[in-house]
Amino acid sequence: MIKEDQLRVAPEIAGEPDLLRQYVSQKEGVPAGKINHIEVLKRSIDARQKDVIINLKVKIYIGEPYREEPIGLPDYPDVSRAEEVLIVGMGPAGMFAALKLIELGKKPVILERGKDVKARIKDLKSINVDHIVNEDSNYCFGEGGAGTYSDGKLYTRAKKRGDVDRILKLLVGFGAVRDILVEAHPHIGTNKLPPIIAEMRECILQQGGEIHFDTRVTDLIIEGDAINGVKTLNGDTYHSNHVILATGHSARDIFSLLHRKNIAIRLKPLAMGVRVEHPQALIDSIQYNCRERSPYLPPSAYSIARQVDGRGVYSFCMCPGGVIAPCATMPGEIVTNGWSASRRARPTANSGIVVELHEQDFKPFAEHGPLAAVEFQKSIEKKAWEMGGKTQTAPAQRLVDFLEGKLSADLPDTSYPPGIRSVELKEVLPGFIHRALAGGFRQFDKSMRGYLTNEAVILAPESRTSSPVRIPRDRSTFQHPQVKGLYPCGEGAGYAGGIVSAAMDGEKCAAACAKKRVASNR
Repeated sequence: MIKEDQLRVAPEIAGEPDLLRQYVSQKEGVPAGKINHIEVLKRSIDARQKDVIINLKVKIYIGEPYREEPIGLPDYPDVSRAEEVLIVGMGPAGMFAALKLIELGKKPVILERGKDVKARIKDLKSINVDHIVNEDSNYCFGEGGAGTYSDGKLYTRAKKRGDVDRILKLLVGFGAVRDILVEAHPHIGTNKLPPIIAEMRECILQQGGEIHFDTRVTDLIIEGDAINGVKTLNGDTYHSNHVILATGHSARDIFSLLHRKNIAIRLKPLAMGVRVEHPQALIDSIQYNCRERSPYLPPSAYSIARQVDGRGVYSFCMCPGGVIAPCATMPGEIVTNGWSASRRARPTANSGIVVELHEQDFKPFAEHGPLAAVEFQKSIEKKAWEMGGKTQTAPAQRLVDFLEGKLSADLPDTSYPPGIRSVELKEVLPGFIHRALAGGFRQFDKSMRGYLTNEAVILAPESRTSSPVRIPRDRSTFQHPQVKGLYPCGEGAGYAGGIVSAAMDGEKCAAACAKKRVASNR
């Protein structure tokens, strides 16, 4: 007999197979010796009460043999001689679009401004250690996109936008651990994701696709109302009447290019704020209601949102046991983000704490039209760079000092590699963002007692939460309404937020593109 059940157990029971077998034996009234296997289908943590509980959805094999379901990859065909589709950008949207095109018998030709995952490491070291920003190869640009070296979180709320399990299973097929199919908040980790990305690249190449690194697109070739290819900074021209634009949320040069060519884009309000770092042990004690975290529990995360003066103030991209990273994409700016390795073993926890922005907030930059939010971002990032000493040293302030308007006399150690400098952050952030953050932090402390402490340090700014523009597209064809054959895609186009949702959007654009090509060839 094979039976599914929902269990609520203590962490040590969930973490020890023998204890779990004994628990299930008693609950089901079945001798432990007859239970051949307990397969965990889903796992989540419930820390709302004094005692932490692990929720498990399990499949119990009673007197039945267990065979692990193999997870492989689609039977990708050779597309070396197939019709070509250009893909601009090799983040999650671009990579999964390429794989989907191969699956559907089309040849992807990827143009990526950055470098492959191995070559990117040198440029990340340059920004971390030497404060030198390579505008084409950094934490945001390069093979795998921003997620490759800034965490690898796979949780998404966009479950109605596509098949989340399909994306996760493809990642497992390329080498990710099977646990991502089980955990409520799956996570690969910055240390484990690059080899998976490299495997995906090799698959694309082996099946006849093309990938061109260090190839920044600088112009679109448009004939009449249709696209016919792109031009690059290298002086090369690539022709195709189908182009998937998957550049990521920081491709400001592409947004400007579209605007200059009178291709419609729209301002999209986003959220901006700071990144706050606490000792991980403090967050564990708050979230797990304990003095010391159980070895059967992972480093604790938190997710919190409040309303302050009509604006949402909320945590974003929380990284337990993680590191704050310098994610500028141009010299003369500072941008912060966060990541965790697979074990989340660092002693600090960090999270973006951001404020919801409204369209009227960008009025001082109205002369820039749909790029007003881009210019708003730039103004804050440039101010942070100036206040940080015109290096990647980030302006920072202790949390309580931030609320009390005090310049911090000293600062705690931080995980941020380029270092931090004591600054009153009201000199960096617009007043309405500063006030909303202060109100939000006070409210957070009411539900997370101990959160408000000078052991915590704030770095500014957290400014790249999502794309500052939306590139319109038809709901059925996924093409830009003005330019036939141009498929705005993923996070940069304003249709995704994170690895999984971007991957799903990439697949949808690829499927629409392949469908269109089949129809046009009849």
